[in-house]
Amino acid sequence: MLAAEKAWEIYKAADLVYSAQEVSDTVQRLAGEISAQLADKQPLVLGVMSGATVFAGQLLPLLAFPLDFDYVQVSRYGDAIRGGQMVWKVPPPANVKGRVVLVLDDILDEGITLAEIRASVLELGATACYSVVFAEKETGRKKPISADFVGLRVPNRYVFGFGMDVHGAWRNLPAIYALKDN
Repeated sequence: MLAAEKAWEIYKAADLVYSAQEVSDTVQRLAGEISAQLADKQPLVLGVMSGATVFAGQLLPLLAFPLDFDYVQVSRYGDAIRGGQMVWKVPPPANVKGRVVLVLDDILDEGITLAEIRASVLELGATACYSVVFAEKETGRKKPISADFVGLRVPNRYVFGFGMDVHGAWRNLPAIYALKDN
């Protein structure tokens, strides 16, 4: 756990990337896009915990169609700021079989985690797997997957806020910030 004093230092030194209003407007836009495409599918929505908690909590009430909700928990970061080995804490549920699945994630960085979730869901028998990411990092490198719905494009820096953490802190911020040093 990051000490409160250190968490405040990180926050005060960070750059604002997107304001709380820009974040809110983005969630509204995504809800409209997703509703237009999936309204007749009654998808099983899988939130990727813990990063997508804030995003899911704000997006789900705006989706104008019936859905089921569950979650997966997989991480390559833990409390670190660099990705490592993938660790499944909660794998996709067996009830994806025969379903249209919508995966909600906080950020598409290298794409490794989202690609693995998609492969796992399809292997379990989902008829289709859509993905929505609140943010996509502009890394300048090819990724193994593209999200079907993308909220905001963020710079190739470590970003936090709106569900994304920095050393375990600041998921609760309503705006998006970036560390000074990559």
